[in-house]
Parts: sequence; C-alpha cells; structure tokens
Amino acid sequence: MTTTTPPTTRRLGRTAAITTSVGGALLVYGLLEAHWYSLRHVHVTGVTAPGSPPLRVLHLSDLHLSPVHPTMVDMLARLADEDVDLVVVSGDLLGDTGMEDEVVGALAPLTASGTPGVVVLGSNDFFGPRPRNPFGYFRGPTTGEPGGPRLDTEALVTGLARQGYTTLRNEAGSIATAAGTIAVSALDDLHVPGTELPSPAAIRPDVSAPVFHLGLVHSPYLDALDLLVDAGADLLLAGHTHGGQVRLPGVGALVANCDLPLAKARGLSEHRDVPLHVSAGLGTSKFAPVRFACRPEATVLTLLP
Repeated sequence: MTTTTPPTTRRLGRTAAITTSVGGALLVYGLLEAHWYSLRHVHVTGVTAPGSPPLRVLHLSDLHLSPVHPTMVDMLARLADEDVDLVVVSGDLLGDTGMEDEVVGALAPLTASGTPGVVVLGSNDFFGPRPRNPFGYFRGPTTGEPGGPRLDTEALVTGLARQGYTTLRNEAGSIATAAGTIAVSALDDLHVPGTELPSPAAIRPDVSAPVFHLGLVHSPYLDALDLLVDAGADLLLAGHTHGGQVRLPGVGALVANCDLPLAKARGLSEHRDVPLHVSAGLGTSKFAPVRFACRPEATVLTLLP
C-alpha cells in the first residue's frame, strides 16, 4: 500500500526547511560580522577653538574583551599606526573575568608613542557578563545590577594609568596633547543602579583656554547628555548602544538600551546643538556574539573649528 503525503504537508515541510536554512545562514553571517572590524573617519566642525589646527581623536568603546574575541587585539594593534592626538575609550572594556591585564595590554600600543588616553567606565567594567533574554531589550533599558561576578576594576584602572590613560569618574579633568590642552567633563555610567548625577559645577573643568571641551559618558542617557552640555562641553562622546548590534536595512537600530532616540544610536548626530558621537563599539557580550548590519568599529574623529 502506497502512502501519499498531502500537498499541504509537503509545502509546510519545504517552508520549514527553507526557514531553517535561512535562519542558519543569518546566524553564521552574524557570527562572522562580529569580527569584521572597521575603521571610520569622520570630520566634525565647530568643535575646536578658532584658528586651531585639525585635532584627531581615536574613539573606541565597548571592547567587552573576552577569550572569544582574539582578533580584536590584532585590530587594536593596527590602530596604533593611526596618527592621532588623543585616544578616548568610552567604557565596557572588560568582557569576562580575569581579563584586566589583557585589556591593558591590548590598549597599550595606542599610547606607546606618548599619545595620551582618557577613559570612562561602564557597568561591565565592574561586573562580569551574565546571560540575558535578547527580547528583554524591547521592554526597556536593562540595568547593570550585580548579577555577574565582581571584576577587578582597580587593577584595570591602575594598569591603564601605567600605559598613559587617565580614568575619570564623575569629575572634571584636563589632558595635555600635542595640539594643546583639552578640558574633560566625565560621568559615571547611569546604567548602574544607584549612580547619581553630580551638579554641572562639579564636572566643569577649570582650564584656561582649552582647545576644546570634551563631554564623556558610557551610556548616553538624555539626562547625562544634558548635564554634559550644561557643563559646557563642545563635543559629546559615548558608547553602550553597540549601534543597536542588530540593525535592519532601511530601518536601523531596533534598540539602544537607554532613552537615546534610536536614530542617534550610532555615529554622529547632535544633542542640544552639540555634536554627539556614539560609537557602535568593537565587541559584544560573550553570550550574544553576533552583529547584523552593524559592523564593530573604531572611529577617528577629525575635529575642526
């Protein structure tokens, strides 16, 4: 006796097979794109003092360095060939436990020739990663509550200082560069529960005639950006969003994991008439090591009067 599969069942079977194949191909592509590093060059006008020569800033963010990102170290080593005046790292450097020395070593080549660096910290520089439901990001910003293991933040900061990096936390500072002195206002990561914003006066640098005033924070929450503008920043730099990490062509980022408008989740825009650059970052969580239509990136910003 011959059994014939109904046409509807055959169509459903073919559809399921095609869906599985397409889904598998997209997953493989996403895993590969997460290691397809890029370097962007962006010019930003109206930032530096009138008559100043071009000032070049290398902006890095969200390394999340872990053993699953070995090629990132090679990428960072290549960036040491870039002729820049300042290296800015906007948080979430650590991606796993025991990676403090590896991060310091990976960033060391960028300042080895005497180029100064400045750093702010993200929640992942205090607590290790933990698995999350990726659909939870659509419910609103996650929090950086200590769900993962406590990391050795002090060792990270101390090691970076030996390599010429200044780490700032809810404070003002200044960085001497070959192009002149840069004033900096830096904020802690509002993504961490309990973090409180200081007053504008507390982060307003006392610097005479700086080349420009940098406002720096890991997570670009609107309250943080407002505070940096109120403190007098000429340029805002942040990370945290991963550029959305998964973007749809023609749509863009689906989530930003903060209250920043999605259209500003990656690249250059403005906040209250001040240029804002949000880095899409170089890494991912080790529990979600994929990107789609959002390559990992570093950016050289050429700042002009």
